[in-house]
Amino acid sequence: MADRYDNQEPSAYSNGGQAPLMKGEVGQPQVPPQPQAPANQQVFAQQPQTQPVYGAQPQGFQQPYAQQQAYAQSAYAQQAYAAGANAGAASASRKGGKAVWVVLGIILFAIVFVFTIGALSCSHMVSSISAPTQDYAALTTGDSVGVIDMAGTIQYDGTSCSPEGLRELLSQAEENPDIKAVVLRVDSGGGTATAGEEMAAYVRDFSKPIVVSSASMNCSAAYEISSQADYIFVNETTAIGAIGTIMQSTDISELLDKLGISVDNIASADSKDSSYGTRPLTDEERAYYQELVDTINETFINSVAEGRDMTVEEVRALATGMQFAGTVAVENGLADEVGIYEDALDKAAQLGGIESFDGAYDVVSLTQSPSDLSALMDLLGTSESSSVAEMLLESMKQEGARS
Repeated sequence: MADRYDNQEPSAYSNGGQAPLMKGEVGQPQVPPQPQAPANQQVFAQQPQTQPVYGAQPQGFQQPYAQQQAYAQSAYAQQAYAAGANAGAASASRKGGKAVWVVLGIILFAIVFVFTIGALSCSHMVSSISAPTQDYAALTTGDSVGVIDMAGTIQYDGTSCSPEGLRELLSQAEENPDIKAVVLRVDSGGGTATAGEEMAAYVRDFSKPIVVSSASMNCSAAYEISSQADYIFVNETTAIGAIGTIMQSTDISELLDKLGISVDNIASADSKDSSYGTRPLTDEERAYYQELVDTINETFINSVAEGRDMTVEEVRALATGMQFAGTVAVENGLADEVGIYEDALDKAAQLGGIESFDGAYDVVSLTQSPSDLSALMDLLGTSESSSVAEMLLESMKQEGARS
């Protein structure tokens, strides 16, 4: 019985025992000559090749003639590839020299790039390449309402939900004489007390009318900011309010004991490690933190009372930490009217004194100026920087050709 490897095609990197093909010749599959066994030796079946042949057909199937021709052409292509590899080996030394110049060029470019970033981190360099001062008046062509989107956590992150970001956007509206009022589109559940306090002050001190359009949520620190506006719109299902302050202290000391972990805190005072969670709070520490929270919350209550023209007692009665639906907030004085975004725009135009015969006015979305990093990326993407890169590549090619 014939061995199951007898009908397999030649190895992908051999020529089936034939002489090497010359360029331009078409190889045909031939049966390699079988060595003659001596008369006194038993003839064994041919052993399978050690290199696997992918896509081999099972023993019980015969390949059609067309497939055999395809395999023959494949064998020729493999021979051509082998010939090309031999030719490539002859020029390996030349390519090796070129590769050295390529590596050196990449290293040089990386050094220049890192040096550029380091230099731009200096304040005097940043000011020289940062985006030019934007002409805010060019954004408008007539009486307009500016829009600021404040969606996210109130914190110090440089966005419109931060003191620095909101201050920049309000400055744009302040400096543009065409912008008569601003709509603050709020969708936030709150954030840090200090950031909310600062942002509330910016809204309170703004010289032009500000109308708040509440989206799905306007709570906690976000509401403190909104309370300083001239008018607050809510949707019926808006969650608004949540006037209150919280501080968390997690005690994992029992868990550490179960895990066999001992933590030694070396502190300058007994209560310095009270907020680290490695031990329970003492009664004195708990009372201290409660007083701290109450003090911060009193600032919150006073701010809302001032912004909403309510008494401190009225606001304190609503400062349960709970949210109110939009309709309820209108009833208890935390909001002025139920209305959508377009209603807030119309109200802002009215408060800003915009007169239009057809009821139309411009709406300008106020966005932050590009950061220094964005300016750097823009600089690297200019035609000048592209020309430098092209010159570097051309020099590398010339050096490689000479080698």
